[in-house]
Amino acid sequence: MSDRSRREDDGVVYRTFDVDEADPNVSVARTVAELENVETEELTPLYGCIDHILEHVFSDPPVPAAEAQITFSYEGYRITVEQDGNAVFRKQGGRE
Repeated sequence: MSDRSRREDDGVVYRTFDVDEADPNVSVARTVAELENVETEELTPLYGCIDHILEHVFSDPPVPAAEAQITFSYEGYRITVEQDGNAVFRKQGGRE
């Protein structure tokens, strides 16, 4: 897997996704499945939650100066993905 990962002491997980990957939705679902120790097939399909928003940010990104990011909730996590591939996963209801 080409994604870089680190977990901070506060329980927040940081990832850097490959923005050239065919489907960034897969990267998000794969990360949540890993964090929850389940198979991706056990998760709600991400397409039904945020449609194709991530694909558009990576395939046709705004100019870098825009510093676009998408924040959404999925499977108990508050997730922020930036146009450069950096992502933050925060467990909802956990430590602040």
